[in-house]
Amino acid sequence: MQPIELKTWRLKNDWSQAQLASVLGVTNQAVSMWERGVREIPSFLYLALEHLESKGDALKPKTTRRR
Repeated sequence: MQPIELKTWRLKNDWSQAQLASVLGVTNQAVSMWERGVREIPSFLYLALEHLESKGDALKPKTTRRR
């Protein structure tokens, strides 16, 4: 998976970096670095994204607004 594919998936499915990080058990910074190509995307990630997509919003954490 390429960085642009991850970002495209995330935006298409309306996930924030923080939400995706939370569900995957990684930091927001890890997701950001994957999307920027700074850190290699784990090979299993496409499977996790397929699962998340198949569940719709059922697994998506609720967002909280920063103040």
